[in-house]
Amino acid sequence: MAHLVIFRHGQSQWNLENKFTGWVDVPLTEKGIQEAKAAGLKLKNYTFDFAYASDLKRAQDTLQLALESAGHANIKTVYNKALNERMYGDLQGLDKTETAKKYGEEQVKIWRRSFDIAPPNGESLKDTADRVIPYFEQEIIPKLKSGSNVVIAAHGNSLRALIMYLEKMSPAQILEFEIGTGIPRCYDLDNNINVISVKNL
Repeated sequence: MAHLVIFRHGQSQWNLENKFTGWVDVPLTEKGIQEAKAAGLKLKNYTFDFAYASDLKRAQDTLQLALESAGHANIKTVYNKALNERMYGDLQGLDKTETAKKYGEEQVKIWRRSFDIAPPNGESLKDTADRVIPYFEQEIIPKLKSGSNVVIAAHGNSLRALIMYLEKMSPAQILEFEIGTGIPRCYDLDNNINVISVKNL
């Protein structure tokens, strides 16, 4: 059996400012830093062999702060853009409320909450899953199958893709699934990567 712990980065500056962030590399806020440290305190009783984050600084900083807080600062860490947030295309940097006024609330909801409809020049959740899942299968599953414990810090939509895969959710189920910032979600997995148990810490 192996443990897999995943969590979303702490609050970023554009989370605070209510902007579409996507692949823009924005820093954590002071609140986000504290969320990352608090997540780490919840992981003190876990041991990890490998740690992963996206190619974006807010996830990398969250991971490092959490590992330091948990007393696991020396774990081998890998960063990869396959775990990046969904790319929001033309919406990146725009205020979410202003965007709803411009395009209409219904259109923005479709872009944000449909599974396979992408915003202009951006990615849908399906597109995001199409890069997250192959990376997870090739890079991380072999480690889990060998009994190694893994922790991943990533983003709302890249983690949605992963949760949908692990928990065998439908597109409708995962789109209504909210992922808070800095809350570790812990999986116990069997050797075939079936979920034995899952809980938020």
